[in-house]
Amino acid sequence: MSKHEFMLEASSRANVGKGASRRLRRLENGIPAIVYGGTKAPTNITLMHNHLMHMVENEAFFASIVTLSIDGVEEEVVIKAMQRHPAKPRIMHADFQRVSADKPLHVKIPLHFINQDISVGVKEGGGLVSHLMNELEISCLPRYLPKYIEVDLINLDVGHSLHIADLKLPEGVSSVALSHGESGNHAVISITAPRKVEAEPAAAAAATSKKPAAAKKPDAAAPAKK
Repeated sequence: MSKHEFMLEASSRANVGKGASRRLRRLENGIPAIVYGGTKAPTNITLMHNHLMHMVENEAFFASIVTLSIDGVEEEVVIKAMQRHPAKPRIMHADFQRVSADKPLHVKIPLHFINQDISVGVKEGGGLVSHLMNELEISCLPRYLPKYIEVDLINLDVGHSLHIADLKLPEGVSSVALSHGESGNHAVISITAPRKVEAEPAAAAAATSKKPAAAKKPDAAAPAKK
């Protein structure tokens, strides 16, 4: 990844608080944000909404080192949290963490699933795929940060699951969950057998499809001959 693949312009912000943030969003189309970590004190900043909105449309943004230019001074950061409006396509707030080349990052990375439709469990067993996780929290130095982690389902059969320990993590990357021991080895994806629909018994089907024949009325007695 090039250094400036994701670059955001920002300005430092002195006015803080809910009222100031509301005015910023309403009058300046800005987003209140904060940068923290490293050896510096936290810094309140303002970002332009349209610029950040364009960035977050790219999945790789959330797993990349972002160059943040604050009043012309560049810092390398990763996005740690983002608050969105519950009903509108609008970002309300963003948190960024400073990056140090020699200190590990804890970042959530998207999972990319491949060979799902041709996996053994789906193609031969007719199974149903259940995604139990869509991202994985990892720990790594900034230079090893991957944009995504690939999960290959080609050999996954019906009734089986892939767990975090089954994933092939890139060089220099480890799972935060697995650092807590076996209890953190959560299932990532599974293939379950399709539900069987029991056929209606033949006798019952025949009974419901046929109506009983109407009884014939007896012929009227012929008049007696005199």
